[in-house]
Amino acid sequence: MKVTVRDGLWAVGALLLALVTLMAPLGRPIHWWLVVASAVWAAALVPISARWPRWAILLTAPLNAVNNLLAIAPTSLVVFRAARSVRTQGQLWALIGATAVLQAAFGWLHAWRSGDGPVEYLLGTLFTVVFLLIFPAVAGGLVGRRKPLTQVLIERNDYLERARELTASTARSDTRAHIASEMHDMLSHRLRQLTAHASALEQSAAVEAPELREQVELIRKTSAVAMDELREILGVLGTIEADEDAGTRLDVERLVAASAAAGVAVQLNWTGDDLADADARLRRAVHRVVREALTNVHKHAPSALTRVTVLVAERVHVEVVNGPSSEPRGGGTRRGLIGLEERVGLIGGSFNAGLFAGGFRVLADLPLHPVAQEETRAEGAVAEAPPPITAEILTVPRVVGSGCLATLSVVPALGTAFVLLIVAIFSRPEMSRQEFDAFQVSITHEEEVTETFGFGVPSDNAGCYRYHERDSSFGDFELCFDKQSVLVAKKELAR
Repeated sequence: MKVTVRDGLWAVGALLLALVTLMAPLGRPIHWWLVVASAVWAAALVPISARWPRWAILLTAPLNAVNNLLAIAPTSLVVFRAARSVRTQGQLWALIGATAVLQAAFGWLHAWRSGDGPVEYLLGTLFTVVFLLIFPAVAGGLVGRRKPLTQVLIERNDYLERARELTASTARSDTRAHIASEMHDMLSHRLRQLTAHASALEQSAAVEAPELREQVELIRKTSAVAMDELREILGVLGTIEADEDAGTRLDVERLVAASAAAGVAVQLNWTGDDLADADARLRRAVHRVVREALTNVHKHAPSALTRVTVLVAERVHVEVVNGPSSEPRGGGTRRGLIGLEERVGLIGGSFNAGLFAGGFRVLADLPLHPVAQEETRAEGAVAEAPPPITAEILTVPRVVGSGCLATLSVVPALGTAFVLLIVAIFSRPEMSRQEFDAFQVSITHEEEVTETFGFGVPSDNAGCYRYHERDSSFGDFELCFDKQSVLVAKKELAR
């Protein structure tokens, strides 16, 4: 983990919280340098927990040797964060055990220096070990185990989704191949027979029944067109190759010339390179768009002026536009246009057809280099399956839910810090009149007062501190010390 700006803010917050003890000490006062050192130590644990989380847990223990509770309280957040990076339960519990022993040892050192009794030492150690170590460490460990589980679930969901897409794509490809095979084996054979018989019948009719020649010729041409259309369909399904010149400039010129010979006023505008060396699917799409559009012009607007535009650049732009026509508009089924849209979409292009300036426009925008079928399928390739999700992984983290235990784990730390901060800010050092009368000028030292009553509120006079008179709301006591920390004056003050 890297140290972030948020870590810096947390470190500054821990430093400022621990330094509050300088202005309002809790319990017995300590030297200012110990307060500063403990505050810096607590703040340094934040970036340490990001880089070396295991060391951060162990380094919370020395703070228990200093009577700065506002530096100890935020360590539960450090423990919680560091425990999230410990992946094995055995290692986590080993760290908890070692840290608990160290905390108890440093706590005993503090109790020995301060003269605390066994009961006070045991209660303080029990509180810090349970609420500021075990609780946040266990919660952090469980939340840390949720992160890889969530990642596994995301990967497994992605794996299943890709597998579903690949299965559907494979099923579609297999279905198309089956249909194409059936059409090629059955229909193409029948159409070839029909064309052959029609050609023979046309030759016989020319000699024996000239009046039937046109009908027989129509049958032969229709069967030939049907054979061409079958080849187009099989080309879409990917079972046969396109004609060598399909979609080239020469091919489009032939389509335009055939329409012009049939009586349509049509012109061709071709800009850019020829498509002779282009992908076969692209050429089939260009051929089909121009042919279907001109066929519609023949059916619905034979007298309209028509323009075929082909622009070859980074993409291939095909446009067939016819102007207004005097013939009544027919109600077609749009099946041909729907087929064109599917064909264009298969190679990654876009298609649009509709009314335009009183006439009709067919527009196709095609990629110059369509993605190969193998590459298209590779997009849906399924990566290696993620590891299986075992029951052991799912049991405890599911109880944790969305981090509720993690939230509860920081409550003791935040609550302790908040209570201590309130006590430090709003508590007033006080003493009774009998205790005030017992202090003797030139004899009593400052440490004798501060060890029992803490530091009083600084008075207006240098070296003087004010203490509230216990069980009274009308007076304060003022004690003044010289540079040698000896009591030089004491007096009562009215509030």
